Amino acid sequence: MQTKQTINEGLKRGYVITITAGDIAAKIDSEIKKIAPQVRMPGFRPGKVPANLVRKMHGEQLHAQVVNDTIRDSVDELIRSEELRPAMQPSVALDENYDEGKDAEITVELEVLPEIEAPSTDGLKLEKLVVPVTDEQVMEAIEGIAGQNKSYKDAAKTKKAAEGNQVVIDFVGKLDGEPFEGGAAEDAPLVIGSGTFIPGFEEQLVGVKAGDEKTITVTFPEEYQAEHLAGKEATFDVTVKAVKVESETSVDDDFAKNLGLESLDKLKELMRGQLEQQTAGLTRTQMKRALLDQLAAGHDFPVPQGMVDAEFEQIWAQLQQEAAKEEDPDAALKQIEEEKDDYKAIAERRVRLGLLLSEIGQANGVEITQQEMSMLVQQAASQYREEDRERFMQYIQSEPMAAAQLRAPLYEDKVVDFLFDKAEVTEREVTQDELQAAIEAEEDVEAEKEKAKAEPQKKAPAKKATAKKAAPKKTAATKKAADDGDETKPAAKKASAKKAPAKKAAAKDDDKKPTAKKAAPKKKAPAKKAASKD
Repeated sequence: MQTKQTINEGLKRGYVITITAGDIAAKIDSEIKKIAPQVRMPGFRPGKVPANLVRKMHGEQLHAQVVNDTIRDSVDELIRSEELRPAMQPSVALDENYDEGKDAEITVELEVLPEIEAPSTDGLKLEKLVVPVTDEQVMEAIEGIAGQNKSYKDAAKTKKAAEGNQVVIDFVGKLDGEPFEGGAAEDAPLVIGSGTFIPGFEEQLVGVKAGDEKTITVTFPEEYQAEHLAGKEATFDVTVKAVKVESETSVDDDFAKNLGLESLDKLKELMRGQLEQQTAGLTRTQMKRALLDQLAAGHDFPVPQGMVDAEFEQIWAQLQQEAAKEEDPDAALKQIEEEKDDYKAIAERRVRLGLLLSEIGQANGVEITQQEMSMLVQQAASQYREEDRERFMQYIQSEPMAAAQLRAPLYEDKVVDFLFDKAEVTEREVTQDELQAAIEAEEDVEAEKEKAKAEPQKKAPAKKATAKKAAPKKTAATKKAADDGDETKPAAKKASAKKAPAKKAAAKDDDKKPTAKKAAPKKKAPAKKAASKD
């Protein structure tokens, strides 16, 4: 194997590897000797088939296998011998004019990770904004739960059901006059206007009274999950048992017991803990952004463009998805298009911070334990359908870069926690609105700094003031991307990963609900793809 370097520009490296025809032929001969004892051919005893016949039968397949294996081994040897640290999967190509019997020329191009000196962790100072949870906030949250857990009481016998009232009914569904499976229920509570049952069912119960009997005619939706009912007209014989009106829910011990707790005090304790957890999450976000700003301000080194492009593609795809959900998608898409360069700068910042955090972690012995990694794999596998889980786990085990991508967020959190412990932290009590405002202020400052770095320096015209561009108004799409901006997604252990297969939870089927009820559409977990270039 002969190696010649062709590119050495910044972080880009290029090589041509030449593998002689003799080396390839020798490896093919070795493979033929290896498989010959297992080859069976009429007229020859087992293991006695001549090598030339084995070559004739399997030569083409063996040649392709040897070339592929040799290319992989040669690239691995190149990375070892040149002490390269690939930022992403190298681009590898065999000369298109190659044919059996010729020397094989392999072109290898890649970007390497920059050399980063691990910064000192001394002298970090952070302010921790703490939001105390008040008794009033606890009660407000509990009252919100009470509002969602509505209770109903019997109305007068003459009360006609209206929207928002609850009716208790028996019903039997029929197709062509014959009852169908799953189409009947007794003492079924239904709030008119809740959209619980299929379209057209609830509306026909407006005006009924206790004791009424009524036949309702409806048509099942075309996309209804029970195929034998989809798109078909059906009748339901309904008997109204009771009409009920909403009653005010008292927040007391009985209310807490209905929620499975011992007392109202226990409910308050639980709610306080949840609120404190929520505000602790916001506090962590604020501290993390302040920490990352300090790190970013003190370090500016070149980063692999491929990693930046991959990060930007991820940001851009998310922005487009969020923009599509806006009231005016076209306007939202136009706005993010105008700010495209800003998001490219943010992508570069994320990559740089990710590499920096990875360097800090390695320099200070931050590690992901085997137990933590096993839990990560199991949690990720649980997002798939049961029949796909084993395949996903095998994929993670066989693809080190995919494993690194899975490990990266936890590794980042551990490095951030390490830096929090090393920093001098001062606490200050604020309201939740003040904390949120502080986060958004940091967000805007970060965006302006990255924009300033991205824009070329322009000399202002003489005698004309340059108007400062106002920060763009945030749509839900841009705000969502900004909220995610502090998640740097570092290359854990300095390995940049190909993206693991997309993870979506498969929707569970409804658990034996009456067929009259509206069915949620079934979803399948997407088929897992081979690792794509990130």
